[in-house]
Amino acid sequence: MLETVPAAAARQVPGACPHDCPDTCALVTTVQDGVAVRLQGNPAHQPTDGVLCNKVSHYLERTYHPERLLQPLRRSGPKGSGRFEPVSWDAALDDIARRLSAIAARDPQAILPYSYCGTMGLVQGEAMAGRFFHRLGASLLDRTICASAGAEALVQTLGAKVGMKVEFFAEAGLILVWGSNAITSSVHFWRLAQEAKRRGARLVCIDPRRTETAEKCHEHVQLLPGTDGALALALMHELVVHDWLDHDYIARHTSGWEGLRERALRWTPERAAHVCGIPAQQIRDLARDYGTIRPAAIRLNYGMQRVRGGGNAVRAVACLPALVGAWRHRAGGVLLSSSGFFPADRAWLQRLDLLGDRRPRTINMVTIGDDLLRPSSPSFGPAVEAVVVYNSNPLAVAPESGKVARGFAREDLFTVVLEQFHTDTVDYADYVLPATTQLEHWDIHGTYGHTDVMLNQPAIAPVGQSRPNTQVFRELAQRMGFTDACFRDSDEDLCRRAFGGHVDFERLLGQGFASLHIPDAPFADGGFPTPSGKCEFFSERLARQGLDGLPDHVPNYEAAGSSQRHPLAMISPPARNWLNSTFVNVQSLRDIEGEPLLEIHADDAAARGIVDRQMVRVFNDRGEYHCRARVSKRARPGVVNGLGIWWRKLGANGTNVNELTSQRLTDLGRAPVFYDCLVDVQPA
Repeated sequence: MLETVPAAAARQVPGACPHDCPDTCALVTTVQDGVAVRLQGNPAHQPTDGVLCNKVSHYLERTYHPERLLQPLRRSGPKGSGRFEPVSWDAALDDIARRLSAIAARDPQAILPYSYCGTMGLVQGEAMAGRFFHRLGASLLDRTICASAGAEALVQTLGAKVGMKVEFFAEAGLILVWGSNAITSSVHFWRLAQEAKRRGARLVCIDPRRTETAEKCHEHVQLLPGTDGALALALMHELVVHDWLDHDYIARHTSGWEGLRERALRWTPERAAHVCGIPAQQIRDLARDYGTIRPAAIRLNYGMQRVRGGGNAVRAVACLPALVGAWRHRAGGVLLSSSGFFPADRAWLQRLDLLGDRRPRTINMVTIGDDLLRPSSPSFGPAVEAVVVYNSNPLAVAPESGKVARGFAREDLFTVVLEQFHTDTVDYADYVLPATTQLEHWDIHGTYGHTDVMLNQPAIAPVGQSRPNTQVFRELAQRMGFTDACFRDSDEDLCRRAFGGHVDFERLLGQGFASLHIPDAPFADGGFPTPSGKCEFFSERLARQGLDGLPDHVPNYEAAGSSQRHPLAMISPPARNWLNSTFVNVQSLRDIEGEPLLEIHADDAAARGIVDRQMVRVFNDRGEYHCRARVSKRARPGVVNGLGIWWRKLGANGTNVNELTSQRLTDLGRAPVFYDCLVDVQPA
């Protein structure tokens, strides 16, 4: 009689959510017989508190998805056809190394890495990849597609990407949720805001769209896209006129006040109301609240900086807490990003020194559509001959995606894509290399919404033939003759050294997270990480660049109402169940979303003969996009909301909303202007 072999005991492995979200949750994966059977938020981690968003709650569905890429593939059809044949890892890597070596022998700058935050991890992100491309001498990538305008604004005003600690929002008396649909994009912050609300706090949402978050706040300020800077300056006007100022804090801990005061006094509520498309009285009332309710906290998000004047707008908002002394309180100030608090040793991780004396050109990832179509020239350098894509899906996420598709369709462009799924970008690859998910590799994370370092340990073996990014770049380095010792560092070694001696790694191994030691009210007595140590209303650094040292309202390139041919402003916030283009192929989440939608106000719909649920054509001079119209109060008159980011191949006419967005850049930070876009809409 055969004996029954008992099942192995289940084990729990601590990890970290890899996605581009301020919450950066601590995970616990339960593994039985080598299979992940449950994923939950870690209840021991205070910011996570055992709760995951709906998207990441479905992460096991991604890991074991039937359409997961599980073996290397080589193109067997035309570019864009998505037709491939299986190939071995050795054959794929040998050929990739051979072709990259041939290009590099002519000019390594003709090779371009393209990546962003498909994972936020420091190791599977740009550690071994950075070493490989720096040793190769490839073109550098300006990674600006999400946050660089706001980041530059914080650096120029507060000195770094720093702010108040998120946990103390629960103690605030007033919370301005500015440019953030927190219910969908930062659920743990929203729980803190709700706790403050139960204690009597007033919540105000500032957003062009009537989001789920706006509906739950006491007030919604529904301004026009790209007018946030004008609103912030008008709030300053009222603070000055009514003397709702902390003169002592301004005198001791700020610089440039007289110039900012003079500029603010030009921005009456009436002037700002005309620009913002909201009542002047609403601005006065909001200024009174901000000037008199203590403590006052502002939660910014990145949507507001995706317009021409996005950097100036963030600068203006970031000045507000110092005017009223909000930084004195641990529940006062502003939070856009806390990532500047983290002492990650990126120089060691990415080894820029491997470039030696070489100074490759830098290509902005926002302009990839134009840059893939550029010929060689003295000003641009060599034409791009090869692109290696990892942690990104540029065909879906980059602006003016019609040009992006044409660039990737070049038969003379050699394209390698490291991916987990058959995305739009994979369709244009010459080689597809299957990548691991977060449950299958080591990584370490800083965050931008709280102040804990997070460690991710592999819970299961790589599924199929998938490999971590780090392993792929190590093996390519070996094949290309790079013998530097740094290519022998293991993933665990990279995690151990990523933060030097600033974090107890044994603590990370044991519980998966460790807190940085940061004061509860980090700027109560000034001490900003600026050159002056003060909140810099006037930035000498910007002035030396020939830019305005003071924040101002910079109008959109394509301001609402400025074109008769394309009279509607369009913003493209994420659909509730997507994170950029991730999770689009998770069927349970796609069942909730249904199909690509455009929210349009009833007045704008009626003027165009559009009824609810009708297929429409959204268009401008850059292209057109077909989707379903939703006549909705979520859209204000004159503004439509194209919910993104669907994969192009799932769109009604093979496009997505980025067919319409432009490759122009912001005032600061060289970032995209996704929400600075004029369109018109017709029945399809």
